[in-house]
Amino acid sequence: MEVNDDGERRLEMESVLSINWAELTRECLIDIFSRLSQEQRWIGPMLVCKTWMNACQDPSFNTTFDLETRFLSFPESINWWIPEFEDKVDSLLRSVVDQSQGGLTEIRVRHCTDHSLSYAAERCPNLEVLWIKSCPNVTDASMISIASNCPNLRVLDMSYSYGISHESLIMLGRNCQKLDILKRNLYPRLNPLRPVIVAPLDYLASYPKNANVEAEIIGRHMPQLKHLEFRYTTLTAKGLASVCEGCLDLEYMDLYGCISLTSDVITTSTSTLRNLREIKKPDFNFPMAILRMSRPGNPREG
Repeated sequence: MEVNDDGERRLEMESVLSINWAELTRECLIDIFSRLSQEQRWIGPMLVCKTWMNACQDPSFNTTFDLETRFLSFPESINWWIPEFEDKVDSLLRSVVDQSQGGLTEIRVRHCTDHSLSYAAERCPNLEVLWIKSCPNVTDASMISIASNCPNLRVLDMSYSYGISHESLIMLGRNCQKLDILKRNLYPRLNPLRPVIVAPLDYLASYPKNANVEAEIIGRHMPQLKHLEFRYTTLTAKGLASVCEGCLDLEYMDLYGCISLTSDVITTSTSTLRNLREIKKPDFNFPMAILRMSRPGNPREG
């Protein structure tokens, strides 16, 4: 009996379709799932069956927890600031920490709290990258735990997280000697070219005003820094001088929005930074005023 080309292709297709995917070994599943992103695994294989879910929870898949791209794919919402949303983020972070079995090295997240961050600090001593932007309920309590338990930390972005004070910077400087990228940006008080900030009124009004104290700590305890972002802070000439005198290896500085600085002060203070390749200076022309939004259920203030 002869089988034409179409028949052969049909038989081959039927053979492929008849494969029992449930019989694939764990090693094969891990090899296949490694080609997917973390998010793709969450919304795909993990929902198929228990075997696939267990394979997706292999520690090798959970060295990085990155929600930043997910946040960027949606318009900012005031609902991100409510406790129920923070609980969901905390639950995700704790789950990944458990699945990593201590191997988590990178965390990029928003709106987590001290509960999950302290949990990660105690169980993931090899943490190297930590982004905790817009985390109003992350405080010195969890940051000191990070400093005490994660000596390999290299990158820290704590922008817009106003519950963190200069006390955390002291501990981080003393214990995390590999830290060379620090981002401590605040929300802009007004930029006509930027969309309206979605954040609670009382939170925005509480933005840290002790930039010079933080700058002095950075200059004293973080001499190894190469990248520093300090956007929209209350930094003055005194604070900038402290940073430049202590962090001589700086290659990049972002001072955009620091309207207490002048062009001459910036030029003079940074003249000793021989490795400085790029500096973003304030825009000295546009007006400044805090943009505010009340929490859900509270009246908006004019």
